[in-house]
Order: sequence, then C-alpha cells, then structure tokens
Amino acid sequence: MLTPEIAAPKTEIEKARVLVVDDEYGPRESVAFTLATEFSVDTADRASEALKLLKTRSYEAVIMDIRMPEMDGIRALEELRKIDPDVSVIMLTGYGTLLTAQQAMIGGANQYLRKPPDIDELISSVRKQTEASRLRRRQAKIVASAHELNEALSKEIKANEPQIWQGRASVELVHDLNNPLTVIVGYSTLVGDEARGLSAKVPDGTKNLIQYAEMVEKAAEYCHHLSENWRMSSKKTKEFTQTDIVQIAREVRQVIFFGNTIINVTGVESALVLGSKYELMRVFQNVFKNSIEAGGNRVTANFTAKEGAVEVVISDNGAGMTEEQLQRAVNGGNYTSKATGTGLGLNICRHLVAAHGGTFEIKSAPGKGTTVSLTFPAIKSA
Repeated sequence: MLTPEIAAPKTEIEKARVLVVDDEYGPRESVAFTLATEFSVDTADRASEALKLLKTRSYEAVIMDIRMPEMDGIRALEELRKIDPDVSVIMLTGYGTLLTAQQAMIGGANQYLRKPPDIDELISSVRKQTEASRLRRRQAKIVASAHELNEALSKEIKANEPQIWQGRASVELVHDLNNPLTVIVGYSTLVGDEARGLSAKVPDGTKNLIQYAEMVEKAAEYCHHLSENWRMSSKKTKEFTQTDIVQIAREVRQVIFFGNTIINVTGVESALVLGSKYELMRVFQNVFKNSIEAGGNRVTANFTAKEGAVEVVISDNGAGMTEEQLQRAVNGGNYTSKATGTGLGLNICRHLVAAHGGTFEIKSAPGKGTTVSLTFPAIKSA
C-alpha cells in the first residue's frame, strides 16, 4: 500500500510529464499505472516511438528499459540527448544488465533502477528527477536570456562607441550587473516554486526556501553595491577595508555562478588584503565568466600566501588565445575572442586590480587554455 505522502495527488496543471519506454506490456503498464496518480504519463513500446514523441512534446522525465528490440536503451539515450539535453532519464535494468546501466550513466542517464522497481523508490526517484529537469530548463532559459542581452549590448557598443568616461562607465555597469541580476531572476523563480509546493508536500522544502532566499539577498546586495560604487566614483575615493580575498572568490562561485562545480577554489583557506569586497567580486566574476565562456570545463583559482603578498592563479582548459590575440588582450582595448562578448571584462579586471595595488598578467595558448595571475599586497591578521 502506498504511503499517504506518495499517494497525495497534484492538480492536473502541476503534473509533470513522464514518458515510460519498455517493449514489455506488463512492466510498462505497471510503471505507468503506479505513476499516473501524481504524474501525466505517456507510454511507448519502442525506442523509435519514444523519440518521435520527444520531438513533438516536452517531458520532465523519461523512464526507459535498457533491453529493447530494434534499438536498445543505450543507443536510444544517445539519440534522445540530441533532441532534449535537459530531460531527466531513468534507466531500468535487470540484474544481468547492471554493467550496461552503469555505462548508461556515463553516456548521459541521470539514474538507474533495478527492474522491477520498488514502488516507493520509483515514485521518489521520478519526483527528484522531474524537479531536476525543471531546474535545468529554468537555468538554460536564464542563460539564453543573458546571452541575448549580452549580444544586444555588444551590437550597441559597436554602433555607438562610448566617447567619454561616463558612457564607458555606464556600459561597464550594465556588463557587471548582468550576471547577478540573472541570478536574482533565477533564484526568485525557485523561491516561488518552493513556496507553492511547500504546503502540499515535504517539510524539507522549508530548508531549500531559506537557502534560495539567502542567495537572492546576497545577489541583490551585490547589485546595490555595484550601483553605489559607480554612482559615487566621481565624488570620492572608495574606502578599502580588511577583507578575506579567498572567501570573496568562494562567494562569487556560490552566488553568481550557482555553485558551479566547474569552478574550484584551492590553496590557502584565508588570505587578508586591504580592498573593496564588491570591487574584488567584480574581478573574480569577470575572470570566471571569461573562462567558462571560452569553453572551459575546469576553472581553478589557486591562492598562495607569500611574504607580504597574496598570489592568485586562475587557470582554465578553454580554447585559449593565439599570440596576436593575447597581445591585443594584454595591451588593452575592447578586445574579445567570444562571439557574444563585449571585450570589457579584462579591462575592468586590470583597472580594479591596479586600484588595489596589485598586478595582472595573462598567459594563453590555443588549445591549452588561459592563465590569469594576480598579486595583491597582503596584510597580517589582527
């Protein structure tokens, strides 16, 4: 018998769409029947039929048997990912195909369950994977919107090149606000979704709601300080205070980049410098963003504390730059190697690092990634 929590139905509007793919009628219909109370379920008895359905409608989860005639689950998974890279896929496997299921995980499956699946485990897994699919789609939509805004900004710059410092400062402000504002939109959506589902199901939702709200608050505070720093830049010199530059890098990774696992912060746990927290956040935001947009899937910021100095080496395994591209980047100007880039990021970073009494150096080579080396005067902890 199902527990009350599992049996609790959702409204038709809220139901996530699930596709069950299995050539065996009994197991296919059993899984479909089990999920039908909580999810909107379609079925297919062949991989080819499932692929046709995926081309015509969107699903939050696909549950697929590994062993099927004509096209097995591994091959179907490969074709499915070409159609929908964000949908969650749960593979069903018998004891004899456990190794194949593990290979499917490497090939892009999100989870596998033994066949026949335990009812509670099946429903719990589908809940988890449908939510994960929805989150990936929201984030993909946000990223696409950010790229559109960035492209529009790049076109505007080319059409109307800023001639005075106020115009350039405005463009820099928009450039730097783009990421945190995108985060605010994304987390606000998550907060709303959590709140709507909180009364109907899991108590743990409260914990997630608080976490998302804190992220929104931090990102909003960052935007506020960026705006204030820009507004006051012509009136007074920024006030520097003792701040932990390692913690700043970790906060940028968590708040601005959704805790992206591509970014790793290594080396010493703490390093104190005299500076503006939010200006230093701008430096890490721009360097991390450049590395990711250059195609890197690994970005490492390594911190070393030496006598009187803090050294930061940020390296990636992205596309890298030719010697000519590197020289143009090092010598300044609105250079960018990205199709949707504005070329402002490196100039912003160089200016801000210099304002903190530091140095900024870039090394790069095609196919070998890029390394940005920063040094800052260190201060001793009190």
